Amino acid sequence: MTMTLAVYGKGGIGKSTTSCNISVALAKRGKKVLQIGCDPKHDSTFTLTGFLIPTIIDTLQEKDFHYEDIWPEDVIYKGYGGVDCVEAGGPPAGAGCGGYVVGETVKLLKELNAFDEYDVILFDVLGDVVCGGFAAPLNYADYCLIVTDNGFDALFAANRIAASVREKARTHPLRLAGLIGNRTSKRDLIEKYVSHVPMPVLEVLPLIEDIRVSRVKGKTLFEMAEGDSMLDYVCDFYLNIADQVLAAPEGVVPSEASDRELFSLLSDYYLNPPVEKAQEDELDLMMV
Repeated sequence: MTMTLAVYGKGGIGKSTTSCNISVALAKRGKKVLQIGCDPKHDSTFTLTGFLIPTIIDTLQEKDFHYEDIWPEDVIYKGYGGVDCVEAGGPPAGAGCGGYVVGETVKLLKELNAFDEYDVILFDVLGDVVCGGFAAPLNYADYCLIVTDNGFDALFAANRIAASVREKARTHPLRLAGLIGNRTSKRDLIEKYVSHVPMPVLEVLPLIEDIRVSRVKGKTLFEMAEGDSMLDYVCDFYLNIADQVLAAPEGVVPSEASDRELFSLLSDYYLNPPVEKAQEDELDLMMV
C-alpha cells in the first residue's frame, strides 16, 4: 500500500529543504517516492530537480482543463535519487483558493493512476496558519509531520497545524507522526511545548550552514555529500526520520493548546526561565 505523508511548518522554517531530503532518504531505503509541492511559489522540489518545474495548474490551463490530453511526463519530473516531482502551483495572488489547486492536482494524478505507482507520496504544504484550503492534503494523508524550530512563532504555527490534524482525524485515520526540529542549537522550548501538548519528536537538526547552502545550490544534502563525505552525518538525520516513518508508527491525534494558553506557556518560559537557562544567559552576557 502507498503511504502518504503531509509535511507542514511555518514559512521560512526550512520545510521544503527538509521534505526533499526526507524524500531522498526514503528513496535510499528502496522506496519509490513522489513529492508534491503545494505552495504557490512552486519551489518545493527545487533542491531535487535544480530548477522550477512547470506546475500542474499551468499545464491544466494550457490544455483547457482537458485531463485526457495530459500525460504523466507533462507534469511529473525526475529528481535526484529517482524521486519523482510534481508542483501543484497556485492561483494568482489575492485570487482563488490553494485548496482548489491541491484538489485538481490530486484529481489529475489519480486520472493518471500515479497514486498506485508509488510506495510513498509526500505532500510539502504551505502552512503558517492552516486554512481549509491548505489543510486539504491532510484529507489524503496517513501521517502529518510538522517542521519547527525552537522559537515561539514556529511552535505557534505547529500548534495550529496540530489542531488541523485533530479536526481531519475525525473523518479518516490521520495521525501526527511527530515534530522535526530544524536549525536549532537548543530544544528547550520544543520540550516545553511537547510536555504540554504530547507528541513525538522525530529528530532535531542543529544549526548547519550546509543545509541553508543546499537550498541556494539547488541540491539535496545527499547530492552534496557525494563530493564531501563530511556531510554524511547530516544525511543520517534524514535517514533516521525516514526509518521512523517507514516503521509505520502509531502516531497521535494531538489535543492542541488554545492560543491564549500557548502564548502564556511559551512567553512565561522567556520571562521566567528555569534556573539553568538563566545561568546560561548570564554566562553568555559575561562572555560578551
